[in-house]
Amino acid sequence: MGPTATGKTALAVETAKAINGEVISVDSALIYQDMNIGTAKPSEEEKQGIPHYLIDIISPQEQYSVADFVHDTNQCITDILGRKRVPILTGGTMMYFNALHHGISNIPEADKSVRQKIQIQIEHLGLSKMHERLQAVDPQSAAKIHPNDPQRITRALEVFESTAKPLSYWQAQKTDALPFDFVNFSIVPQNRSELHLRIEKRFEQMLEQGLLAEVKHLLNKYCLDADTPSMRSVGYRQVLQYFNDELSFEQMKERSVIATRQLAKRQLTWLNAWSDAHVLYMNNPSNLEEILQKVCVSTP
Repeated sequence: MGPTATGKTALAVETAKAINGEVISVDSALIYQDMNIGTAKPSEEEKQGIPHYLIDIISPQEQYSVADFVHDTNQCITDILGRKRVPILTGGTMMYFNALHHGISNIPEADKSVRQKIQIQIEHLGLSKMHERLQAVDPQSAAKIHPNDPQRITRALEVFESTAKPLSYWQAQKTDALPFDFVNFSIVPQNRSELHLRIEKRFEQMLEQGLLAEVKHLLNKYCLDADTPSMRSVGYRQVLQYFNDELSFEQMKERSVIATRQLAKRQLTWLNAWSDAHVLYMNNPSNLEEILQKVCVSTP
């Protein structure tokens, strides 16, 4: 597990080569076909012949839930273990990792019409009033959701209006975690500024590699807009705003880098709360040896 741009893929491939492993992607953006540059999707050369799963499995206009991920991952792990190989789960989508370890809440699917109605109400009444409404119907969720978080306020109210039950009720209805023993490693930077520089450099490389052309291709090939989950991915959202004349080119670059840094910060917050993770430091050449030693100690 680790923030974006910390070298997880390369380390996973080296680990897989050393312990007869195969890689399962734990990344909510790598699932999409034709989204290669902006997701930093590993090339065949980077995979070095190691099988990778849960990459390129749906089109960018399709939906993919946490429940879908848990189901697919369960099948992948079972298949890999059945062939006497080692599953190596690698990525930065902490919500996915959390679901594997602790189960998932049976929250109903999104209702687009209800969501649109709530978004209109937010525009007319303001976020503060809508957060007050959430406090009245679901005080538990309101206590956890910041008054300036439109996405989570909208989702919580949408669930309540669609089901007549608060989001906190559904979150308490959890399925079981997967029946496997996980050995957890978190790859983190020793210096945040180093990670920030890597993020900025990588986005510049994405632009040089043709990110704008990739997004144009996606818009021509698929039925996509700003509300499509795939287009809410960091980088793609900002390029879409640039194409819609909502941002200048320089603003698009700046906001993409800022959004990626914010994503990395959220990922690190998750990791800091992960009590049983072995911490590895980014750019440390001894990481592989450390992993192999701890895997051998942890495996019966």
